[in-house]
Amino acid sequence: MAGLVVSGTQVSYIGQDCREIPEHLGRDCGHFAKRLDLSFNLLRSLEGLSAFGSLEELILDNNLLGDDLVLPGLPRLHTLTLNKNQITDLEYLLDHLAEVTPALEYLSLLGNVACPNELVSLEKDEEDYKRYRCFVLHKLPNLKFLDARKVTKQEREEALVRGAFMKVVKPKASSDSVVVSPKSRYTPLPSASRELTSHRGVLGKCRYIYYGKNSEGNRFIRDDQL
Repeated sequence: MAGLVVSGTQVSYIGQDCREIPEHLGRDCGHFAKRLDLSFNLLRSLEGLSAFGSLEELILDNNLLGDDLVLPGLPRLHTLTLNKNQITDLEYLLDHLAEVTPALEYLSLLGNVACPNELVSLEKDEEDYKRYRCFVLHKLPNLKFLDARKVTKQEREEALVRGAFMKVVKPKASSDSVVVSPKSRYTPLPSASRELTSHRGVLGKCRYIYYGKNSEGNRFIRDDQL
């Protein structure tokens, strides 16, 4: 089969633009494969992966896998890389992995929105990434490596104490929020005085009152001082 590379128990099917795992791949290789590399494809589903029940390593980098990702039970899987996919819901993914991959020790999620770092957004910084690691280790305490870094003893201890509080909650847009036209600009003046052609004096009310200790005497200036 074109594109298929088999070396012992290692199976690679890279860059074939497949949208699903070919049925014949599982039929021919599923019974012996311990390492499966499906990177640089167009996978949106992992249907058919159940044929690979003895997998220990699974490489799924650079695909189109999202929050509906479902893996079969893989009791021997210790390495999983999902770099550069479309995963945004971190908690759902971690709960799923805790259930179906109990032996997992190495996980990499770089390049997904769920993994906050500068590869995804320049608005993210090292503190965002530290909180992410803490939450992941809270959910998957047996990990030895996360992304490109080894898990430290200090990180494990912090995850035990603070990990449950490190979840990042995405703000939801309120349905009754006020939509402001881009053409309208804020002005502190009352509505009656906003027209440029209107020169009529108006009386406005201020909602703020000065309570400072300094004198306000310089607010009152005579006409001959202007």
